[in-house]
Amino acid sequence: MIKSESGLVRLRRAVRLGAPPAAGLLAALASVAPAAAHHSFAMYDRSRTVTLQGTVKDWQFANPHSELTVVVVENDKQAEYKVEGASVNVLVRIGWSPKTFKPGDRVTVVMNPLRDGTNAGAFLRATLPDGRTLSAGQTPQ
Repeated sequence: MIKSESGLVRLRRAVRLGAPPAAGLLAALASVAPAAAHHSFAMYDRSRTVTLQGTVKDWQFANPHSELTVVVVENDKQAEYKVEGASVNVLVRIGWSPKTFKPGDRVTVVMNPLRDGTNAGAFLRATLPDGRTLSAGQTPQ
């Protein structure tokens, strides 16, 4: 008797014992589930860009995606936009930090809007109060 079986030995034994083929498929899919839980950026219209000029309300430097909230004036009323960016891991590698944006900063943000028209989008670039321009692939100078 084998006390500790490898996955391959267990698989061979299951096949020999007539386990249904779906059992192997289910095992394979179970290992992929965490990757499938992460959403794509398909909900954003990559063929369009929207430019926002406004004030930073909040900067969430957190996983799974950073989020910048910008307040803009539209038709004499304030409107909030949520702009989704890269993960902290990616942003740290290119020099971003929790202090990259501060509440009250006047910024210009360019984003790909949501397809459904909601006030949100995917971050492309931003111009900070001191004139520096940042993009998701560019180190802030």
